[in-house]
Amino acid sequence: MNTDEEFMRQALALACQSAQAGEVPVGAVVVIGGEIAGSGANAPIACTDPTAHAEILAIRQAAARVGNYRLTGATLYCTLEPCVMCAGALVAARIQRLVFGARDLRFGGVRSKFQVADSAILNHRVEVVEGVLAVECVELLRAFFEAQRLR
Repeated sequence: MNTDEEFMRQALALACQSAQAGEVPVGAVVVIGGEIAGSGANAPIACTDPTAHAEILAIRQAAARVGNYRLTGATLYCTLEPCVMCAGALVAARIQRLVFGARDLRFGGVRSKFQVADSAILNHRVEVVEGVLAVECVELLRAFFEAQRLR
């Protein structure tokens, strides 16, 4: 198994925690130098905070850990394509690389609706890799929303 898959499995575990808490199942980890520097499980409901997306929480934790708002050389792994807000945070944090599992066809800010993370008009471009463990990421989301409809 390659490193991208290993770290995406960590993000998937966090997404499962979100689902168990009744949140949309999204998980994210920030990796610097081969080590997880920050992690986040989607929590806007629990935090009563619309910005408490998994990516934002992981970026905040990583920045606090390294003592710098710039996370140069970092890779963010996320189970779902980041929204526009999170894609903007990737650029602001100078994340080097984004690896995500499933596309978000409704709100995706990196590939599906917008291309914020690697836009030529911004001051920083994030390298984007998509589709890592996509089947597992999509299945988790599908099962979560199916269960929500049955309630």
